Amino acid sequence: MSFRRAAALFASVSVSAWLALAGAPASAHPITFLGTLSNAGEAPPANLSTGTGFASILLDDDTFTWTVHVTFSGLTGTTTASHIHCCTATAGSGNAGVATPVPTFPDFPLGVTAGTYDHTFDMTQASSWNPAFITANGGTIASAFAAFSTGLNGGKTYLNIHSSFATGGVSV
Repeated sequence: MSFRRAAALFASVSVSAWLALAGAPASAHPITFLGTLSNAGEAPPANLSTGTGFASILLDDDTFTWTVHVTFSGLTGTTTASHIHCCTATAGSGNAGVATPVPTFPDFPLGVTAGTYDHTFDMTQASSWNPAFITANGGTIASAFAAFSTGLNGGKTYLNIHSSFATGGVSV
């Protein structure tokens, strides 16, 4: 699923959601991105996961924080990881590397078929990022934040929940 700005939907993979914000200003201050989790957007083609859910991200470029809220249920297998990928070549489709902590968000509920997740990240901290994403995007936390913000605003990010059934994830 992809995220869209303020009451938008995600187009995603496995159980994943695309985070899209078409036309957002470069310096937008707090912006909310919303998405629906499903297997429809997974690439390669959708899997047979029955998982569904909803995700929202509040990105605040004044405080350099972002808050992730995810609610999911009905997974065919149990959760093994969750994170956000950035940045695909084309908005709303394709694959990208993981931008956020690997292998999973801190304290994400693992080993379950349903749950919720709420976490606020301080994006000035290296621990809020995948080190490979920092390296691939200019080598600094500031350049990683800029790349992530641009990707999120352009619909080139997606959130995956990986499970023992769909190891590739279910996207938002």
